[in-house]
Amino acid sequence: MIELAEIRQLPLHEKLRLMEALWDGIVPEEAELQVPQWHKDLLDEREEAIREGRAEFIDWSTAKQQIRGSIS
Repeated sequence: MIELAEIRQLPLHEKLRLMEALWDGIVPEEAELQVPQWHKDLLDEREEAIREGRAEFIDWSTAKQQIRGSIS
């Protein structure tokens, strides 16, 4: 198995190839994955907010800034 330290040292294009290989390995097993009920409930709440016009949307660049700000 490849160590995390080795992955960190890979160039970006190799990291992307590794990610693609991982996703390709997950897709055939996707049907076996169980979505937790809390996640389904959250998605239902968000869909309802959209239907009722209560949802607020922001553009992707603003979202990235907010995410970066919340984790730094």
